[in-house]
Amino acid sequence: MEQFPAFILLRKDFKMFENIKKNKTESGVIIGIFIIVITLIVYYICHALDLGPISIVIALVFSIASAWGSYYYSDQIVLSLSHARPATKEEDLKIVNILDALMVTSGLPVKPRLYVTEDSQPNAFATGRNPENAVICVTTGLLEKLDYYELEGVIAHELSHIKNYDIRLSCIVSVMVGFMVMLSDIFSRALFWGGLDDDRDSDNKGNGILMIIGLIFLILSPIFGSLMQLALSRKREFLADSTAIEFTRNPDGLISALQKLDSDDNQLATANSATANMYIVNPFKQNTKEGKKKSSSLWSTHPSIEDRIEALRNLK
Repeated sequence: MEQFPAFILLRKDFKMFENIKKNKTESGVIIGIFIIVITLIVYYICHALDLGPISIVIALVFSIASAWGSYYYSDQIVLSLSHARPATKEEDLKIVNILDALMVTSGLPVKPRLYVTEDSQPNAFATGRNPENAVICVTTGLLEKLDYYELEGVIAHELSHIKNYDIRLSCIVSVMVGFMVMLSDIFSRALFWGGLDDDRDSDNKGNGILMIIGLIFLILSPIFGSLMQLALSRKREFLADSTAIEFTRNPDGLISALQKLDSDDNQLATANSATANMYIVNPFKQNTKEGKKKSSSLWSTHPSIEDRIEALRNLK
């Protein structure tokens, strides 16, 4: 198959380096924002429970601890939510061999751990805080419905996310979004059930302010979480697709895989809104009344399959 000219490869390597640097910077910024938001939410929960001046200490400790846990254990959290098991040569030899072969062309220093989740929807994602602690997870539906070259394209796509450090950003955001939504719910319950019954002189004024803040957090936390996911940028999917072709030199395999994944109507049982952005295609199948799938919108976590396939064909 025709090789890429040297100057194009150098340009792609420079672009990848810039993307990795940008991803690392964005990860730090998002962790900082997360600590601030969680600190504020926990502080007001403690205030609603009338814990006094110690509230800010509890809030800071909790937010820093949750950020640390999200960074170091986000892959384990996501795998647990997905009910994934380690892949074995006895049960999953084909996918194990594909990953071993792609390690040569990917240039990654450490082979990602490979997991499988029992689900009929063909899909896959990569997670972990860095390439040295990376994980690739595929569904049984993917293994059953795709041929060798299609599977190769999907695994190459996930290896691209690992090499570009997309996994750190997406995994941290996924776990942190879940934290924010959960704490927002806890805060709303504390606000309306537990923190409004004392008889201090400033009850009316203080509780009124607290109710406004609680309502703002309750409304904005899911929106803020969605915006953080969108901050990952759908361009990362295009970049991962193009990098996958550098690994496989076979655009047709990934194109065919994306077509099969898009046309499959099975629902992914373990998917949720916090982790949807991590998958190679959106795990939530949304159809119009006419039976045609909706195109990507401003709030879509993935670009449309049509746009991704067109971009891949332009590489041929």
